[in-house]
Amino acid sequence: MEDNQNRLSVDEYYEVEYFARENGISPSQVSRLIKKNGNDRSALTKAERALREGK
Repeated sequence: MEDNQNRLSVDEYYEVEYFARENGISPSQVSRLIKKNGNDRSALTKAERALREGK
């Protein structure tokens, strides 16, 4: 059984909004990261850091 706590649900806007607020980016940036990297929280966090660092 897959651990859903490690996944960010695109269908649940409050989760996108929370992740955005928690990481200092906009919800639209989170949506773009999900489209590019999938919805795994750890992968999104790594992608978000790279985005902020300009990589």
